[in-house]
Amino acid sequence: MGQFSDGIYNRTPKTVVNQTALDCLKQELIQLNTLDATKRGFAFERFLRELFTVFGLSPRSSFRLVGEQIDGSFQTGADSYLVEAKWHEKSTGQADLLVFREKVESKSTWSRGLFISYSGFTPDGLQAFSRGRSTNIIGMTGQDVYFILEGEVSLVEAINQKARRAAETGEFYVSVYELNR
Repeated sequence: MGQFSDGIYNRTPKTVVNQTALDCLKQELIQLNTLDATKRGFAFERFLRELFTVFGLSPRSSFRLVGEQIDGSFQTGADSYLVEAKWHEKSTGQADLLVFREKVESKSTWSRGLFISYSGFTPDGLQAFSRGRSTNIIGMTGQDVYFILEGEVSLVEAINQKARRAAETGEFYVSVYELNR
């Protein structure tokens, strides 16, 4: 992870993210707190699409397949990720994680998923989800997003670190802060 005076190098060739763009996104994220739950959910998806765009990840908006909704997708390097975005008052539990994992597993064998839960994940959900199961999804929280918007680590680097940790340990979620200590 290299710092430049004008932004964050995200280890994607020639992609430097300007801190001003991150500051604008941070203000937008703060404003989402003022919206009612229904509007906030759709606005959160739009916010994430903007975040992925700023980091050069070629995002796709939410889309419907027969019997399911995918909140979006993006590409980093050769890896494509499906996205699930939740902004609820309570932390996300095992049931939502299992549903999303099934959505990702029902696609190609090389599919990956990023589950972003603004309120985080329940400890019981994390423990139950990771017990004895392989995973092709990684998790991110609102706290992780703020850490990225502060310029401490790029979104691409955070995704890569989380994917590597999941591959090495089977842990679906580890905070960006912990990964960068």
